[in-house]
Amino acid sequence: MKCVSFIQHRVKTALDFTPRPTTHMKILLAEDSTVMRKIIRRLLEDVGVESVKEAADGAEAISLFSAGKFDMVLTDWNMPNKSGLDVVREIRAMGSEVPIIMITTEGEKERIAGAIFAGVSDYLVKPFDHAKLREILTNHMAAESGGDDEWHPQFVSHSTPKSAWGKQIS
Repeated sequence: MKCVSFIQHRVKTALDFTPRPTTHMKILLAEDSTVMRKIIRRLLEDVGVESVKEAADGAEAISLFSAGKFDMVLTDWNMPNKSGLDVVREIRAMGSEVPIIMITTEGEKERIAGAIFAGVSDYLVKPFDHAKLREILTNHMAAESGGDDEWHPQFVSHSTPKSAWGKQIS
C-alpha cells in the first residue's frame, strides 16, 4: 500500500510541475557536501537559474566571489578552511550587499543572531523543505530582477520582516 501511495505522490508531483522561466542571475553556492551541492543546484535549475559556480569550502567561495560578480550567495555554515560565517563577514567587508542565504544545521538562537549580525539575508535550517528553499530563491530573484519593489525575507522557514529578527530570537 505504501508503494502505491508513493507512486501516486510522484506522479502528482510530476504533473504539478510548472516550468519556470530562466533567469540570468549568477549564484555562488558554497557547500562542502557534494550531495548537498547537487541537491541545491538541482533546485536552482528548477527555479530557472542557469549560472551557478560551486565552491567546496569557504576559502574557495571567497576566491570565486572576489574574482566574479554574483547576484546571490548560498552558503553552508560548517565548511573546511573558512566557515560560512567567515564567508558572510568577508563578503560584507568588501562592501557587497548581495543577498546571502545561510543554509545550515546550526539552528540555535545564538548562532542565528551571530549570522544576522554578520549580514546574512536569509537563514534556512537543514534539513529544509524544498518548497521553502524554492520560495526564498524566488522571492530574492523577483526582488533582484525588479519584479518587486520590496524584498520579502523568509526567516528560518517563517515569513518575518528583517527588522523583526532581533525580536523573534530573543
